[in-house]
Amino acid sequence: MSFELTLVTNAAGGLNREYNVGDLVVLRDHINLPGLAGNHPLRGPNADEFGPRFPPLSDAYSLALRQTLFKAARSSAIRSRRGLHEGIYAMVSGPSYETRAEANMIRFLGADVVGMSTVPEVIVARHCGMQVLCISLVTNMVVLEATPRGEDQALESEAMTKGMANHEEVLEAGREAAVDMQGLIGVFIDLL
Repeated sequence: MSFELTLVTNAAGGLNREYNVGDLVVLRDHINLPGLAGNHPLRGPNADEFGPRFPPLSDAYSLALRQTLFKAARSSAIRSRRGLHEGIYAMVSGPSYETRAEANMIRFLGADVVGMSTVPEVIVARHCGMQVLCISLVTNMVVLEATPRGEDQALESEAMTKGMANHEEVLEAGREAAVDMQGLIGVFIDLL
């Protein structure tokens, strides 16, 4: 293969209940929630030398690169240590983690993972004609259970914190996956 590519990685919260903390998710599409609200990286004057004013994004994540990554995963030991999936990423602005209601809405929209980055970089890379491969690391499972109701007197206050996102746990999951990710990317690059 011969082309310019952008490889993006991120930490993401797992919405899909078939995923586990530590799993990798190769993105096949995204939902740009800030972009739908007008916060888009291509707003403003267009630099034609970089790309067209209105680039299509229906092919944002290269099929050929995703296929090569899965081939790399088959020839490495990563699949025995962590799950490898394909899924849809939703971007939220952050810097706070999403509420339970927001998480359920995002899951209803079809997202498998959610995070606060990646999509602007992907849009700009595609605007510039680059092929994109993106891998999300599931660093925490997003709370999808309904918010406990105050009228339920039998509930303890811990019901509000069960499963709550913890930034230190997110960072630790990233550190634990670093070596596996480096190995997988090394095999992937060798296959290009």
